[in-house]
Amino acid sequence: MEILQTTEESSSRTSLLDSQPRHADGDGNVDGDGDRPIEAALRQLETFLRVFGFCQYTLLSFALSSISFLVVGVITPLLCIELSNCSYCEKYQIKGFELEILVSEVLVAAISLFCISYNLRKYGVRRFLFVDRFHGHLIQFREEYVQRIRGFFRLLVIWILPCFLVKTVREIIRIIYVHHNSWWQSVSILFALIVSWSYSTIIYFSACALFNLVCNLQVIHFENYGKLLERDLEVSVYIEEHIVLTHHLSKISHRFRMFLLLEFLIVTASQFVALFQTTGNRGIINFVNGSDFVVSSIVQVVGIILCLHGATKISHRARGISSVGSRWHALVTCNSNESPSQRQNSKGNMEALQALGSLPINSSGSDLVPCNSNEIPSQMQNSKGNMEALHALGSLPINSSGSDLDTIDDVALPVNTQLVSYMSTYQKRQAFVSYLQSNTGGFTVFGWIVDRALIITIVIVEMSLIMFVLGKTIT
Repeated sequence: MEILQTTEESSSRTSLLDSQPRHADGDGNVDGDGDRPIEAALRQLETFLRVFGFCQYTLLSFALSSISFLVVGVITPLLCIELSNCSYCEKYQIKGFELEILVSEVLVAAISLFCISYNLRKYGVRRFLFVDRFHGHLIQFREEYVQRIRGFFRLLVIWILPCFLVKTVREIIRIIYVHHNSWWQSVSILFALIVSWSYSTIIYFSACALFNLVCNLQVIHFENYGKLLERDLEVSVYIEEHIVLTHHLSKISHRFRMFLLLEFLIVTASQFVALFQTTGNRGIINFVNGSDFVVSSIVQVVGIILCLHGATKISHRARGISSVGSRWHALVTCNSNESPSQRQNSKGNMEALQALGSLPINSSGSDLVPCNSNEIPSQMQNSKGNMEALHALGSLPINSSGSDLDTIDDVALPVNTQLVSYMSTYQKRQAFVSYLQSNTGGFTVFGWIVDRALIITIVIVEMSLIMFVLGKTIT
């Protein structure tokens, strides 16, 4: 019974959000052909993640991924550094630099592999990306999903390819000047170093780009929320949809907070270690022995920038919903004009109230008795419209003069249903705007919202530390 109720609620929610017509294929599936692009994109993404060991769904896949990372990412470059080490080639290779770069690359890649594989093993690709089957049926969302997933691969190619070219050129120049026993050994070391670096870099960059992809997919729903307000729906529907968005945002924050925090700390520490070594080194630093620092720094800093950009973007969109809701409330309130009949009724009511206000009132103690009561019928006969308005407003206080103390029977005024309905709708919209303003949300790391203010604070702290390191080493 609960499953049936959940299905009905989900179907009703989908029908409210989806204004596009749906068509059933021959097998009775809804929009079966329309789901093919998103399904193909998800399969392509999952295949890519499986190749690099992120999809550890079974014990065998977990073992293969761990062994591959240890062999390709750790043991192979360590052996290559030991085999290519020599006492007379510090001009082209500094062992301390190479080990520090290897340690930083291994740490960021290990954290990326562990955090992403844990979430994929627990939720799967579709739930990990929050591409659920209800939102997935929306035509505009399907197109946006496919574009964002393709953008994930474009992002990897744009940033990895230039770094790969610089790394390859550096290794070729180093092999030319650092001679080994034979050329086949030099070529083997060159090939092993490039493969190991590419493997670790792709793992780290893929994790950062995947986090950016998750944030961009949620940005689609936040941007679509403004279009949802254009439809004439109940305020409760808008609140329910916002609750779903903030719930997904809190899940993203919970799943990625350790990943983002650890990556940021390790990248920051590695950059300061590199700064200490390069500024404190007494030898000559050139392109051959120092370019690895440049390539490693570019990769790590760009990865952190991708993560922070995705987090700040989704925080900015989440906070922008409150301004969108306030603007929608103001426009709806200002555009809710009264009809001509309502304006005429309101004018008649105002005339009646003015007529009542012009009547002299005699107050004696606590009793209110109209003075010159014989003048009331004549005044009412002078204005038929005012009389009708009085009937619409309700009965006047009735004076029963049976004694010196006149009794007044107050008859309750009938309620204007249109006015009550308008005020009720206005109060609902006002409550909705207050809810949005008090629930702005955003991507958080243990309570700290990652927004532009936090980024500015991080930049100031980093620049202060850099100046401190430079002051200790250069002077």
